[in-house]
Amino acid sequence: MRGGRVDGTAPPHGAFAPALRRTAALVVACLLLVMGCRAGTPGPDEVPPLQPDWRELTLPAPPGAPGRLMLRDVTACGGRWYIVGAVGGPGDATRPAAWTSADGVSWESVRIVADSYYGRQNILYSVACTDGRFAAVGAKSGGAHANPRVSSWVRRADGALAEVRAGFELYGGPQAVNVARMVAGPSGFMIVGNRVSGAAVWLSEAAGEFEILEGVPGLATDEHGVTWLFDATPVDGGWLAVGGIIGPGRIDRDPLAWRSSDGRSWQRVPVPGTDEYDELQRVVRVDGEPVAVGLRGRAFGGWRAGPDGWERGGGFGAAAPSGVPAVRGLSTFDGQVVTAVTDGVRHALWSSADRGASWRPVVLPREVPAGPVSSVSVFGEPGRLLLVLDDGAAGAVFGLSGLTG
Repeated sequence: MRGGRVDGTAPPHGAFAPALRRTAALVVACLLLVMGCRAGTPGPDEVPPLQPDWRELTLPAPPGAPGRLMLRDVTACGGRWYIVGAVGGPGDATRPAAWTSADGVSWESVRIVADSYYGRQNILYSVACTDGRFAAVGAKSGGAHANPRVSSWVRRADGALAEVRAGFELYGGPQAVNVARMVAGPSGFMIVGNRVSGAAVWLSEAAGEFEILEGVPGLATDEHGVTWLFDATPVDGGWLAVGGIIGPGRIDRDPLAWRSSDGRSWQRVPVPGTDEYDELQRVVRVDGEPVAVGLRGRAFGGWRAGPDGWERGGGFGAAAPSGVPAVRGLSTFDGQVVTAVTDGVRHALWSSADRGASWRPVVLPREVPAGPVSSVSVFGEPGRLLLVLDDGAAGAVFGLSGLTG
């Protein structure tokens, strides 16, 4: 990694020892918080957390054998809300599950129609909707190498969420790396992810059948570096995607964005980074302007785009010493940006009222430890924010009408 090295100093002695110890403690605290203690950005201990009045909501049990709810993602459009996940049974047994609501308070289960062996075991982990159309992507690890077996799903005219038939190599096969997220916009649906050739996307107008675009110039890995794609959002005139790139001879990633008018041809957009490991993991629009959140060294940071290009916003949080930090969710809510992250030990929620320039912690309704079966995600519409979580023992959904407290 470039930079970031700290040289040790001898222990303090004599009359200046207390002051030196206090100075050393401050330096260590700033290093642990990485960006949180940089000039102009208050650390989390300096900003009192928001303690909102969370209201737990009830999801009906889906048809079939009883089991624990595994909630993974939430979205809304066209006056309806959608939650996706799975029902967990004995051992490693799972089956896909989804719910919908007209008001974000009272929910009904969505009928699931699976078409394949692994589809019947899918955990739906990403959901998108546009113009009343609702689709999702899910996976279940299996086979000789225990790789994720990915399926896309689309809601039919009869209301059922049905698995879409697809060839194995559309999402898997020898070129597969990962299938990250599904997003939607006026022109249709997009799945973002990565192949051996680098960043890739899958496109569909109505989510009934997806076409993969891999090895696309500008998007994929080339002589300028190895690309990685995390997320995308519709913008005026097309799509904006975010991720990172590892340049030749380097081992750390720099942030990177892409623009496309049609999802087929892509142009790279520079994003300022630091001397540490940086990448953009989620992106939303606030009043029409993109705001992204991702890793900045061993902490998290915000970036925002404007007429003059991308600029760094404030940093927040810190990774646990042995943890793997990640951004799990990002949404807007009544003019604020709300993001769910994990420091590798537990999940946390943060908000920004100034497009990512500064951040404030938000108290979760319950503690959610990090782990392979735990998750937190958020989505906001005017007047309502929904939080779905899975602490590894049970899934739950909470609602807010205002982010105060």
